[in-house]
Amino acid sequence: MSKGRPPVTVAPSVQLGGAPERLRERADPCTMIIFGASGDLSRRKLMPALYKLAVDNLLDEDFAFLGVAREAMTDEQYRELMRTELEKSEGFTTLDEGAWSWLASRMWYSSADFANPDTFPAIIEKLALIDKPQADATNHLFYLAVPPSVFPATVSNLAASGLMQRTPSSSDRPWSRIVVEKPFGRSLDTALELNALLLDRVGEHQVYRIDHYLGKEAVQNILVFRFANSIFEPLWNREYISHVQITAAESVGVETRGKYYEEAGVVRDMFQNHLLQLLTLAAMEPPIAIEADAVRDEKVKVLRSLRPLVHDGQAAAVRAQYVAGKQAPDAAGYRSEQGVAADSVTPTFAAMRLAIDNWRWKGVPFFLRSGKRLKQRKSEIVIQFKSPPHMIFGEAETGHVPPGLLTMRVQPREGIALRFQVKTPGTVHELTPGFETTPVEMDFCYQDAFGETPNSAYETLLLDTMLGDATLFTRSDEVETAWRVMDPLIQLWSDRPAPEMPTYGAGSWGPTEADALLTDELPGARWL
Repeated sequence: MSKGRPPVTVAPSVQLGGAPERLRERADPCTMIIFGASGDLSRRKLMPALYKLAVDNLLDEDFAFLGVAREAMTDEQYRELMRTELEKSEGFTTLDEGAWSWLASRMWYSSADFANPDTFPAIIEKLALIDKPQADATNHLFYLAVPPSVFPATVSNLAASGLMQRTPSSSDRPWSRIVVEKPFGRSLDTALELNALLLDRVGEHQVYRIDHYLGKEAVQNILVFRFANSIFEPLWNREYISHVQITAAESVGVETRGKYYEEAGVVRDMFQNHLLQLLTLAAMEPPIAIEADAVRDEKVKVLRSLRPLVHDGQAAAVRAQYVAGKQAPDAAGYRSEQGVAADSVTPTFAAMRLAIDNWRWKGVPFFLRSGKRLKQRKSEIVIQFKSPPHMIFGEAETGHVPPGLLTMRVQPREGIALRFQVKTPGTVHELTPGFETTPVEMDFCYQDAFGETPNSAYETLLLDTMLGDATLFTRSDEVETAWRVMDPLIQLWSDRPAPEMPTYGAGSWGPTEADALLTDELPGARWL
């Protein structure tokens, strides 16, 4: 590898309330091998994240990168391709030539068919050149940015070739780690098979099952907000909270992913991973420490406490599919999208009511919803507190005070908002018994407070894999338990193709059946 790294621009330290931002630790030296290195994920997410880590001086001097894909390319052609894709990536402004030159000089390429073991000697040969002169002491990070259909063959060939070896513990050096992208299986049975395949060849501590939602600053901040502020945690229970709403809404349709979406559907694509992750972070008990196993132990407890979604052949859930609508006249219906069957019954929207049967949450419903082509893009957790038990202000006659709301925004405008009641300015009207009140909102936004855009999820997660911090990654039992929650619903809907499936117009907030899901449980409630 080349030495003598040129100077790079490092993001300035940010101060808020006099406290400096915590400096991030630099990654361990390693060679990162990405399978699927010319694919969409590598182009749009992984390469921009690696580049940003280089800009921020967080990659070790002995970092190297080997891209592996089917296409025939030279090292230089691959570097040019990645530079072109980087400059087209979301949020890109101006290329830092020093950082890019440093990264490109450590970037290599090898053509291979992951499913063919005969192509792996070429990868080994290329790695021997990259890792030289300390090949036996080099840490290796294998990233599977490949379709789920080739996961098993790639893992088997990696192990059989000797490239990926089992290590007894996370403290062993050199280390060997493997990153697996979602979807981790497409059912409980396939997830069990994939876990068995992986853990037959490497240790659990070597496997990093990635869910990019967990890399978002606002998601990580849920733990900080709950457990670093004693003013909220005493209220975080069934005595004070009416219900919880978790939304992951997308304004776009399936775009070019119609073929994938036909196999996945909204429950596999969003609920089994993203939304259940948000639910566990909002509902978990305090861990003994912010360490990987301590945090994941508490998340698994929440999943195991979830009441079965399907009971006596019924589920508190609705599904729907988007069609062309007045609010988005230029949007095609789902069945008109590329790669989608004309008679498809794949849901693009779902909403469901979940119950957590434990001491803290007994009787508090959790409402989850996600869909394509909704009115706006947003992901958030809304905690709705109970109304005051006795009305003594201006709402005494109506018997209603708008409830307090705590909203944790994951995207956009990552941050937290708190809505509460204040006295309306002015004198008390003679016809109004008591003070009039008005709801107001206090709002914290990461970008407004810290003056910069939060780190991308993949930037955070890639750095954590190189540091060996698995806190933001899912463990095998967590994945399997999440599938046990969602699998019965997927199976129920699969057994009942639902020719009568509700529809919703593109640009709306989904079908009216989703509204009834709330009001049947909580009269007068609405999606927020």
